[in-house]
Amino acid sequence: MSQDFHAPAETGWHVDTLAVRQALPRSQYGEHSEALYLTSSFVQPDSETSAHNFAHPADGYTYTRTANPTVTSFEQRLAAMEGAEAAIATASGMSAVLLMAMGLLKTGDHVICSQSMFGSTIKLMGTDMARFGIETTFVPQTDAEAWRAAVRPNTRLLFAETPTNPLTDLCDIAALAEIAHNAGALLAVDNCFATPVLQRPLSLGADIVIHSGTKFLDGQGRVMAGAICSSRKLVDECFNPIIRAAGMVLSPFNAWVVLKGLETLSLRVKAQCAQALELARWLEQQPQVERVFYPGLASHPQHELAMRQQNGLGGAVLSFTVKADSPEQGRARAFHVIDSTQLCSITANLGDVKTTITHPASTSHGRLSEEQRQSAGVVQGLIRVAVGLEHLDDLKADLLRGLSTLA
Repeated sequence: MSQDFHAPAETGWHVDTLAVRQALPRSQYGEHSEALYLTSSFVQPDSETSAHNFAHPADGYTYTRTANPTVTSFEQRLAAMEGAEAAIATASGMSAVLLMAMGLLKTGDHVICSQSMFGSTIKLMGTDMARFGIETTFVPQTDAEAWRAAVRPNTRLLFAETPTNPLTDLCDIAALAEIAHNAGALLAVDNCFATPVLQRPLSLGADIVIHSGTKFLDGQGRVMAGAICSSRKLVDECFNPIIRAAGMVLSPFNAWVVLKGLETLSLRVKAQCAQALELARWLEQQPQVERVFYPGLASHPQHELAMRQQNGLGGAVLSFTVKADSPEQGRARAFHVIDSTQLCSITANLGDVKTTITHPASTSHGRLSEEQRQSAGVVQGLIRVAVGLEHLDDLKADLLRGLSTLA
């Protein structure tokens, strides 16, 4: 559905305004908060209209697996914030990745991905896609020349996540876009960590933006959601036909929750970025910490790129390694720090207003082989913290409880 959509260029509105105002027009009842349409189907006025709407879904709602007004409002809002012509909502972030692959790729195609992406993405784009005759080459995230060297005549897609989970590596989106387009391929960017508040990949040359709305877009850890933002042509010709048949659609209730979450996205993300920067600086001073990974720090290898590409902010997720003499000791010490927390939530989710802490090697990257984990830099002593909105002093004290008592 695309009726009454106003792109940012047409309205002149900033992202913060679009996050509050972009949606379908109000119903005849004049509701101020966007309506939640909890219905599986829509009654048609007559058979002729019904036949037309089923044949032309953009002209009228028929069945929520095809489209729903609440879901449309979420799609319009996110697309506007990303500067995209269109968006399509999915049941989760990983279903958005799967939809992209199913819509764009076929047997014999080749994909290039970062080797330090989210663990489930690595498995899906590697092992799972290989079952269908699609080959994926994984390259170092930050090495543009490695991406260029991996290009083949049958390369159809470059897929990057920036910053990455959990090491916060960045890629130069504009540089990868040039490589992709010179090869006749598309560039997709997972913008989950940064959100459109920090960066808008399409404005830097990307063709597709992937989101896990479960994270920052919702912001309170309530529901699962995903989305693809791209051109209207890609949505209509590549993604809509697949999602209508496969049914990995976003429920109206979850769409409504994330739609309301978008209204506070800018405030939350900017506040969480400020917290994360101070916490990262503090962690760098702790004698038990070997290294801190956070783009907002001057010590981060891509700090200058982050400041240029991410609106001058480092994001709300950081990772750090505890000092250890072996992988086994690193795992034990990481577990001790995590288990000693009383405030942080031990869960692999992120983007919540509640700070979460996790051990990536045994959770988000637990299904990968040790070789894959090492390639991704996910060592046993690594801890990931997704910073929320608690008082900073309380977060420091919570982490210090474990750090100060390491054996």
